[in-house]
Amino acid sequence: MPQANTKIRRATREDIEVLGEICYRAFCTVADEHNFPHEFPAPEAADGVVRSMVSTAGIYGIAAELNGRVAGSNFMDERSTIAGIGPISVDPEVQNSGAGRAMMQHMLDRVAVNRIPGVRLVQTAYHNRSLSLYSKIGFEIREPLSVMVGAPIGESISGYKVRAATDADLDACNRLCVSVHGHDRGGELRGALQGGTAAVVEHLGRITGYASAIGYAGHAVGESNEELKALISAAPEFLGCGPLIPSRNGELLRWCYSKGLRLMQQMTLMTVGLYNEPRSPFIPSILY
Repeated sequence: MPQANTKIRRATREDIEVLGEICYRAFCTVADEHNFPHEFPAPEAADGVVRSMVSTAGIYGIAAELNGRVAGSNFMDERSTIAGIGPISVDPEVQNSGAGRAMMQHMLDRVAVNRIPGVRLVQTAYHNRSLSLYSKIGFEIREPLSVMVGAPIGESISGYKVRAATDADLDACNRLCVSVHGHDRGGELRGALQGGTAAVVEHLGRITGYASAIGYAGHAVGESNEELKALISAAPEFLGCGPLIPSRNGELLRWCYSKGLRLMQQMTLMTVGLYNEPRSPFIPSILY
């Protein structure tokens, strides 16, 4: 159970440096304990993620304090119908303090108070302790994910034209996401449009797929695997690690292998509240 001296408060810009450093050490420590590669290649990468989370409107960030000392952070993207939690990190020096559970419960309480229909997260599969914690507090396991890494492919798929998305594409992309998931991710997509990372696929004269980005930072949907192949093939870079391919999509997974991508690790998509089994192929972001 969370300790009585665990204090939860809003994360601020003044916290960015210390929270980024904690996030980097926390993720690296867990990876080292399990002999897996680091998800953050350098401290600057973790700092950049925390900085973006704290600075982006629509993302709710919290810091945990133990006895007056900052012990970790957690974030929740509330820009779309469904919220996405992460990254959550706790200083390795105070593991088992209850700070992680306190931060997760705080987020779930916020979901309930604000009547958010559903919330999701992506969990590192080799970390049994986090899987156990999230299951205990109500998360359901929905999808195994394969993190694929490697160099950008730099190819095209015949009949599937990939181009940069524009504001005029937003409605078509949202309709496509609703057809796949039962809800849109318009808030995130608007952010991707502003950041210049969003792309669409056109097939037979209409938009049949889109990606907010390819890599940890982005999600994608398509009417078939061909749209996802086209988006991955055309990506100039992978943001963060490579795409999180649903492991049950054997065709897409084998195609990734054929293009020189390799498996880094497995992750787990977990949910509370509203969840619809996707009707067409998709790629989640590190949030969901």
